[in-house]
Amino acid sequence: MKYGIAIFPQKHVQDFANSYRKRYDPHYTLIPPHITLKEAFEMNESELDKAVDHLEKVAEESQPFEIRFHKVSHFHPTNNVIYLAVNNDEPLRTLHEKVNSGILYHPHRYPFTPHLTIGQDMSTDELHDVYGSLRMCSLDLHTEVDRFHLLYQLENGSWSVYQSFLLKG
Repeated sequence: MKYGIAIFPQKHVQDFANSYRKRYDPHYTLIPPHITLKEAFEMNESELDKAVDHLEKVAEESQPFEIRFHKVSHFHPTNNVIYLAVNNDEPLRTLHEKVNSGILYHPHRYPFTPHLTIGQDMSTDELHDVYGSLRMCSLDLHTEVDRFHLLYQLENGSWSVYQSFLLKG
């Protein structure tokens, strides 16, 4: 089964992101706006209990924190993705490193860049057009991070929460 680990920001950030995602992100209906802590990965159900134990330990050792989205950016030419960039990303990087260790360690396909996708699978021309207009917008969105979620993918491609983990450190 395919799993992933993500943070869902507070509603005001999700509403802002969705105002763009519904136009520019074909995955809009499959998963709410999120920050990926660990990309999708395959795991047998026999490993699930150990993974949950690992994530519970990470949550117990990690303190809640606040992050700020300060600008719109993109991954072009690597990927045609537009995203909300995180200004103070060190707590997310630390949490990512803890999550992606032990039983859940997998090498990264790309360097970890904390972000919230608002557009993807766009043509290069569309990406430049959309980014050109969005980069002019001033952005100052804050969200509390007090939990992360282990997700699993359904047969229709949508994602559902398997378990949530409160940061208790």
